[in-house]
Parts: sequence; structure tokens; C-alpha cells
Amino acid sequence: MLRVWGAWAVVAGLVQLIVGVTRRKMGGQWPMIISGGVSVLAGASFIVGASAANPTLINAAGYAIPGGIFFLVSAFRLGRAAKGN
Repeated sequence: MLRVWGAWAVVAGLVQLIVGVTRRKMGGQWPMIISGGVSVLAGASFIVGASAANPTLINAAGYAIPGGIFFLVSAFRLGRAAKGN
């Protein structure tokens, strides 16, 4: 479970990073870039944590909550940037 979740987080984070960096000139991309970086790091920690003696899912909540906040901030900032164009 943790390895699959971790692999998903790494891939999703890389996609966010690539999209955020390539669209940086649009404005409002920093939350997406930060969220992508956090996803890559969290995913790697999930994969490593799966090999621990007592793997746990408790870190998943610590990953999901800030991720949701970053998505909301990104949507708000992108909406403001789109209205400015």
C-alpha cells in the first residue's frame, strides 16, 4: 500500500513540478511547484517507510491535508491571474 501510494505521489509530484515550472510566466504557479516538490519528497518517504519494521499510514494524513490546501491556494491564484488577462 505505502509503495503504491509513494509511487503515485512521486509521479503526481513530478507532473505538478513540470507543469508549474513551464507555466510559471502565467503567474500563480508557486503553490503548484511547492506542492509538487512536497509530493515527490513525501512519496519517496512512503516508499522508504514501507520497508520499516512497523509501517504505518499516519504520514498519509500529513501529506493529504497540506496537498489539499496547496490545491486550493493554487486554484485561487490561477483564477485571479486569469481575470487579470
